[in-house]
Amino acid sequence: MTKRGGRYALTPDTATFLDRRSPAYLGGSVEFLLAKGLTGAFEDLTPAVRKGGTTLPQSGTLAPEHDVWVPFAGAMRPMMVGPAQALATLVLAGSTKPMKVLDVSASHGAFGLAFAKQNPAARVVGLDWPNVLEVSKENARAAGVADRYETIAGSAFDVDLGSGYDVVLLPNFLHHFDPPTCEVLLRKVRAALADAGRVATLEFIPDEDRINPPMAAAFALTMLGTTPAGDAYTFSEYERMFRNAGYRKSELHDLPGTVQRAVLAYKA
Repeated sequence: MTKRGGRYALTPDTATFLDRRSPAYLGGSVEFLLAKGLTGAFEDLTPAVRKGGTTLPQSGTLAPEHDVWVPFAGAMRPMMVGPAQALATLVLAGSTKPMKVLDVSASHGAFGLAFAKQNPAARVVGLDWPNVLEVSKENARAAGVADRYETIAGSAFDVDLGSGYDVVLLPNFLHHFDPPTCEVLLRKVRAALADAGRVATLEFIPDEDRINPPMAAAFALTMLGTTPAGDAYTFSEYERMFRNAGYRKSELHDLPGTVQRAVLAYKA
């Protein structure tokens, strides 16, 4: 902080993240992560460890249209804007060719909107629960890309995804489920891809020792406490899931400025 004439103020750097008027304000993220609905899952971990999954009612945060996801979409967007831009830069590699993008579990829409902003010829379809999509649609309007943003409401496992997608985004989604369930979804996504299509997955991916990086490894505990069978998977585990679902190859990419990593998987 700075002090001038008995008055304290934020420095420009700290104001970026702590001033409520800043688009990068992170206070909402902290409030969400400390909400009782999430922290309550860790007040007594012993039953979750014995069970191997959450002891929260109705499958924890995976319950249909769980009320946690609307505040999540509103609070976590500033934290995800940087990773979303980095993922779009990696996948697009400067391309401005027309493309069709599906953003699964769109939430705040940051990942799909990053593609729409970097490629003026990209059309994005956001998929999420109906109430959550109201947040992503509002963000699409604010970003000036509402005319290229469509939505599909419902569960990714149940709805018709459509077809002909050049890219399907699965950011921070697969970690909620066990590998067989992930493979079911990945097969469905593969059928929705164009022949040269790709899946872009952003996740907390620990090294094969499952110890480093510490934040990625520790994320496994978050999944233990809040989901029935989720986990922080290594790249070899993701590679196996994609291979079992029929994808030709998978690549692991570090993203600058974020502790998360990307997996790109190719249909053919």
